[in-house]
Amino acid sequence: MSGQLRLVLALHNHQPIGNFDGVFESAYRDSYQPFLEVLREYPEISVTLHTSGSLLEWLVENHPEYIDAIRMLVERGQVEIVGGPFYEPILACIPRRDRIGQIRAYTQYLENLFGQTVRGMWVPERVWEQSFVGDITEAGIEYTLLDDFHFRGAGLDEDQLHGFYLSEDEGRLLKIFPGSERLRYTIPFAEPHETIDYLRHVAECHPGGAVVFGDDGEKFGTWPGTKSHVYDNGWLRRFFDVLRENAQWLKVATLSEVVDHVPPSGRIYLPDASYREMTEWALPTQRQELLSHLTHAHESDHDWQQIKPFLRGGFWRNFRVKYPESNEMYARMMQVSSRLQELAESPAGSERRDLIADARTHLYRSQCNCSYWHGAFGGLYLPHLRNAVYANIIAADNILEKLDGGSGHWVRIDAHDYNLDARKEVRIAGDKLVAFLAPCCGGQLYELDIRDIRHNLLATLNRRPEPYHEKVRQAGGQHHSEAEVSSIHDLVAFKQPDLDKKIQYDSWPRKSLVDHFFQPGLTWEQAQNGVGEMGDFVTGIYETLLRRSPEQVQARMSRRGRMGQYEVSVTKTISLDTQAAGQLDVLYELEDLPADLPIHFGVEFNFAGMAAGAPDRFYYDADGRQLGQLESIQQLDDCARIGLVDEWLGMDVALEISQPCRIWAFPIQTISQSESGFELVHQSSAVIPHWEILNPPDGCWSVKLSMNVDTSAAQARHLSEAALTS
Repeated sequence: MSGQLRLVLALHNHQPIGNFDGVFESAYRDSYQPFLEVLREYPEISVTLHTSGSLLEWLVENHPEYIDAIRMLVERGQVEIVGGPFYEPILACIPRRDRIGQIRAYTQYLENLFGQTVRGMWVPERVWEQSFVGDITEAGIEYTLLDDFHFRGAGLDEDQLHGFYLSEDEGRLLKIFPGSERLRYTIPFAEPHETIDYLRHVAECHPGGAVVFGDDGEKFGTWPGTKSHVYDNGWLRRFFDVLRENAQWLKVATLSEVVDHVPPSGRIYLPDASYREMTEWALPTQRQELLSHLTHAHESDHDWQQIKPFLRGGFWRNFRVKYPESNEMYARMMQVSSRLQELAESPAGSERRDLIADARTHLYRSQCNCSYWHGAFGGLYLPHLRNAVYANIIAADNILEKLDGGSGHWVRIDAHDYNLDARKEVRIAGDKLVAFLAPCCGGQLYELDIRDIRHNLLATLNRRPEPYHEKVRQAGGQHHSEAEVSSIHDLVAFKQPDLDKKIQYDSWPRKSLVDHFFQPGLTWEQAQNGVGEMGDFVTGIYETLLRRSPEQVQARMSRRGRMGQYEVSVTKTISLDTQAAGQLDVLYELEDLPADLPIHFGVEFNFAGMAAGAPDRFYYDADGRQLGQLESIQQLDDCARIGLVDEWLGMDVALEISQPCRIWAFPIQTISQSESGFELVHQSSAVIPHWEILNPPDGCWSVKLSMNVDTSAAQARHLSEAALTS
């Protein structure tokens, strides 16, 4: 062997804000703890370790012995700690001030906890834009690692990927390592000798170089099948043994050691990219399917390896186009970030730095990346992760209202481009509720924040095509599992039977105050399947007039549109009053209705974040009788009131209706991909009051709907818990 090769093992451990405590505990038990136990038996093998702030805070609270063990390994030089943005945001998803602020805050936290200077950082999901060089270096970071995919996109070939490069932005220099995609697939899925054979070839061709493995620590025990493979079957010990046996030519090093002893390979400017799979997931579904088809059709061509580096997937920010719900969270987070910056520089903010710090922590937590996109894991499709984002956004917003002088009962209304679509939305806010309306999209109510329990009742998600749905259809809903451990990207398993029969897509946003003119006699099954629509009001443009007084605010939205071959007018007036701060009133006025023609009008509501499949989450009727859990199907006649209860949240939402009606209620459920397979996920409960109208006087008809949100149960529980701890 002509020269020594350095191998960097960089592990990234992460659990998102809002994940269940049991998931944290399981990952600790299956991955983080056993990996450390094996590592301690091999003192000559060092690792570079990144732990996200959301996970590290949990470990400090729940497993201080793990923190002590890491600290011991740091002291003996076996573990290098690297930082990053505190709560694992995609850097492209937050403003520059928050990028720098999160990185600096986490560096300080890590240095205080472990007593080691933090020089490097992990880039969340390796989502990269060249301008990040300036932000990262301004935050005090010297080096980072991305994927070799980024470097191939800049024109480098395989022989140029065995070291690190200097990159520059506005005169600031950052050292960047290419992580090996090949090692991401062999570690830990192939036998150790396959990795060693590859590294031996690199050492022979590139003596004195360095190769970096950088990937999720959950691959070592948490991913399906890996606990048995890595620990019970001894893969990790076998891997460490072969590293020890080949120590004469292969040195396991940290990133800092490579930076200090190996010169840079050159300069580079990297294109906007992430790891290869992420760029594919960011594509629109049809283009993603086409890319997959082309790849499989040509991967056996003799010149495929020369062509492959020039193939490109999508741009990460387009997840906010692919999934409008992601953009809703992003836009809301940006509102809070901007307002926080403004108030932090105000006299009130200067006097209450404690409140500013609390609001900033909640803001940073709301930026945790997992809820903003979807790939091999549930991500955006998981309601509890979206709810956690909104909980922290609302918590920060509540603090900022307090800083801005909000007290007692109050209401406000204003219009602004709140969702960043170049059109104005309406914000109705009070001390109990915050409602966002989209006049240019059917006058829909697309966000409803309940301040005291920090819950967005409209954190919904539409059912839409995904490339993996074809796998579900082909499998016919049968349970399937892999016989041997595989990469999460190749896993095919089903968590429920008959998923193929439940694939369904929505043709409009599943929000509230969605205005329907249905075909007369339409059944709930047809309505649930999205057929029978006769009007153009669902996403049509409404003209809007705002009214305000100290006691009440109103948004009056009107549209003249089509109902079949007829033109009709719909006006809906949404009101919030200081005397009923937890209630939204909506008055519908229909005009120019044709006589002697059956008219079928309905208003769709969706209620999100109220879990299904639990006895303490249920519907009830006007007499208070329980009707069924929130995933049940309800068909009610001559109804003037329906309610939904979530006892875990301590919330009761009642819909009172001035004109008795029929009500359809049914679940909105997605088929999505997760770590453990394809699964059915309850996203919202759709509730649709509807009326069959015939011969209305003067062609006019009206109805008032009142949505009352009662959180007294949550408040009582909070007071009880406070009394027990005082």
